[in-house]
Amino acid sequence: MQGDRSKIFVDSIKRLLRRDATTHLCKIVNKTHAADLSVVFRSLSVSDQRKLFDLIEDIEQKGELFSELDEDTFMALIEGMDLDNIVEVLEHMPTDDVADLIGRLPDEMSDAILERMKEKDSEEVEGLLRYGDDTAGGIMVPDFIALREDATAREAIESLQKEHLDVEMPFYLYAVDEYGKLVGVSSLRQLVVVPPESPLKDFMTTDVFSVQTSMDQEEVAKIVARYNILAVPVVNETNQLVGIVTVDDVIDIFREEATEDILKMAGVSGEEFVETQSVARSTRIRLPWLFASCIGGIIAFFIIGHFEGSLRKLAYLAAFIPVIMGMGGNIGTQTSTIVVRGLATGRLNIRDTWSVVLKELAIGFILGAVYGFLIGMVAQLRYSTIQVAISVGLAVISSMSVAALVGSLVPMGFARINIDPAVATGPFVTTAIDIISVYFYFEIATTLLGI
Repeated sequence: MQGDRSKIFVDSIKRLLRRDATTHLCKIVNKTHAADLSVVFRSLSVSDQRKLFDLIEDIEQKGELFSELDEDTFMALIEGMDLDNIVEVLEHMPTDDVADLIGRLPDEMSDAILERMKEKDSEEVEGLLRYGDDTAGGIMVPDFIALREDATAREAIESLQKEHLDVEMPFYLYAVDEYGKLVGVSSLRQLVVVPPESPLKDFMTTDVFSVQTSMDQEEVAKIVARYNILAVPVVNETNQLVGIVTVDDVIDIFREEATEDILKMAGVSGEEFVETQSVARSTRIRLPWLFASCIGGIIAFFIIGHFEGSLRKLAYLAAFIPVIMGMGGNIGTQTSTIVVRGLATGRLNIRDTWSVVLKELAIGFILGAVYGFLIGMVAQLRYSTIQVAISVGLAVISSMSVAALVGSLVPMGFARINIDPAVATGPFVTTAIDIISVYFYFEIATTLLGI
């Protein structure tokens, strides 16, 4: 439903652009959320993008649009734009978003923009750029509300009214000591229900969930999600409060990480997106990931060649290879997907390795027994040979059991040695399962049939 609405909206904008209906476009553009406009921009030429962008009257809406655009669209839009116009938009954006955008630009352009920005804004942006892109320091907002722990509730409310009108996250007020170290936090609700003369230290929460500037953004997102908070404070090595990570950034992190994991599990790089990459770049990204499949196919070829004599005597054995490999591949992909997602969301821990592996192995064996019996019955009905039916049935059981074992053990093993478990799926797991499935099938068949 949402997709249909987006398509209708995009088509309407394109039609108005062709008619050069500037008045109608101006009304629509200035009433449309930046997130919806970003969808339109992906479908337009650069000249049309700039025409729409110039029709936006609210400078803050332009900033929101900059934040919503993907990297390629953003770079194409600002190419040729006057630097002063770019700076004007950036100065009305949250500092963390500005740092993210400037980090994408060539060094010469980013330096020129920082020189033109107000000194306070440029210092904050440069401060954020010192941290890694995927760390708490790189995604934090340096604008927050912090007062001394001996400040009263009245003074805190007056500070909110006079000094912190533009703070992105006004729902938490952080208490610091004389050295700027984080000592507590108060919610806005706590602040307004206590007597005005109560000092912060009397009603603040001292058990504060905080993160270090160097912590990976995915771990930060897990903390925010686990404790259901709207923001988490970021501290440096000496526990001084330097920023906060807000829930809207956490949503973006989960979306980015989930997309990256899904792409890796499909056997491609986290950099690839159909709508933004060229044919040459997509080919270059996928090429190394498919190497595992190529090697696996060659190994399977040699295994089947080793049993060429058996196939020459009983050619119909080859008829069951696709179903045996397919059943193993499917359950292997299912198992690895469940395990990788469990590790990514924190529902599984590497300390649970053997309990997870044994559970998945049991599931694989039970499912293998069910489908092995079913496919074995088909083999019996077709060829009326009990040895063939048993061979096929046992091969399916072996294939699905081993697939569940590999699909759970490999991601858990990778996580234990601090390698991204998402890379263990896709070609790696399915190729390993295909090789094992073929080998077990022919070993069982040749043994039972005496060939």
